[in-house]
Amino acid sequence: MWKLNQSLFNVEEEREDNLLEESDGLCSLSPLQRMYAFGGCLVGGLACMLLSLIVFAKPIKFAVLFTVGNLLAVGSTAFLIGPVQQIRMMFDPVRVFASAIYIGCVVLALISALWIHSKILTILAIIIEICALIWYSLSYIPFARQMVSGLMVRFCDTEL
Repeated sequence: MWKLNQSLFNVEEEREDNLLEESDGLCSLSPLQRMYAFGGCLVGGLACMLLSLIVFAKPIKFAVLFTVGNLLAVGSTAFLIGPVQQIRMMFDPVRVFASAIYIGCVVLALISALWIHSKILTILAIIIEICALIWYSLSYIPFARQMVSGLMVRFCDTEL
């Protein structure tokens, strides 16, 4: 009935630009359900990452738990902004290198832990994964990357 009235009277419904109401046409969850799903994935991811510290002495188990937790935590934001927007933001020119390195290291950590069984390669992939995730996260804070780069340059200059 509303669409009939809208077309008859040529009235446009004003939409609020709300982050939670954009659904990309793929998700039929309400905004409250999205918040619960976001919270659940984030808490589950953080729990996996914390549990991975218990098995830190066993790099293969650590890598699997940490990487699954990391993916859950990063993927939780897809419930807030939608998966298409999440991927679009990950591959913005500002974040494309950090995203590619992060995804590559996630895959490398899982391959080296599950198939190759190389502890050294697994730990190396996890360290690079963490660094790439930090660099990726800093891209959302205005001027954070420049500030961190400046601090690193100053720190390296004083040490030499």
